[in-house]
Amino acid sequence: MAIPTSLKLTTTSGFLQLNTKKPRYPVHHLPSPSQTALTFPIKKLLELNPRDTLTLPRAPTDSISQTFTKLKSQGKVAFIPYITAGDPDLSTTIQALKVLDSCGSDVIELGIPYSDPLLDGPVIRASASRSLAGGTKFNNIISMLEDVVPQLSCPITLFSYYNPIIKHGIENFMSTISQAGVRGLVVPDVPFENTQRLRNEAAKNNVELVLLTTPTTTTCRMKDIVRASEGFVYLVSAVGVTGARPRVNEQVPSLLREIKEVTNKAVAVGFGLSKPEHVKQVAEWGADGAIVGSAIVKVLGEARSPLQGLRDLETFAKSFKAALL
Repeated sequence: MAIPTSLKLTTTSGFLQLNTKKPRYPVHHLPSPSQTALTFPIKKLLELNPRDTLTLPRAPTDSISQTFTKLKSQGKVAFIPYITAGDPDLSTTIQALKVLDSCGSDVIELGIPYSDPLLDGPVIRASASRSLAGGTKFNNIISMLEDVVPQLSCPITLFSYYNPIIKHGIENFMSTISQAGVRGLVVPDVPFENTQRLRNEAAKNNVELVLLTTPTTTTCRMKDIVRASEGFVYLVSAVGVTGARPRVNEQVPSLLREIKEVTNKAVAVGFGLSKPEHVKQVAEWGADGAIVGSAIVKVLGEARSPLQGLRDLETFAKSFKAALL
């Protein structure tokens, strides 16, 4: 069932008005509830009713750093899943964000598809290629976020390579994503020395720029990165590209200790975490968050159908969240 128009509530002279406009991104045709055998949370998310099409006022979500502060006070570790925008299509991305939110994700990392993702392994590369081949554009992603972010309880951080940011202009890019409700940004291919302008524009727009440190980062450089990073510190667990690995790098405990000796900021571990036991392990080692990317992208993007992908995503995400409880 497709929705020909989307609805938005506006106020004029103190009166509530209902305006209609055409959807700004493709609407995926989903089966009716009677044609599916979904678990209750997914079924509830996929049912289309008038309320789903209204942009309703809602209190802003916490920032990334506020989210980590709350979790720390509760003795909890953040679950941070990653998915690629537009894989298999933007309508499925909307539902996937809602599924991940309903499963207890603390922050969701949304990848902007790029044609030359140097730091990504084959799973996320293929995901980006599928998204781009399907016609996903940056403006469509922003329109989608404007619609879905008010319906989420957890903050969104974008993962974008530098070239797409340059293409749109740093100042314009930052103001655009901020207005869409994005709270954080990860730019993995910019050397720390070249991040000053990004950091300045991010700060102006209340977007927290998350910086990365790796097992090969020198102690002196790590300290500079940690000092400048906002939201949290992204600890890349292993050298190389993203992708599932059979085990977590044994250097991670010592890397976490070194970082925590110089900062009170939250530290989240990513790259290679692909099993619930992986996130449980990094939590036991002292990580404040666990980022799961390729394994989740594979479940959603390589399913027999978008609907099956959403079912599998729910089950998979719940298994990771349970490992952190």
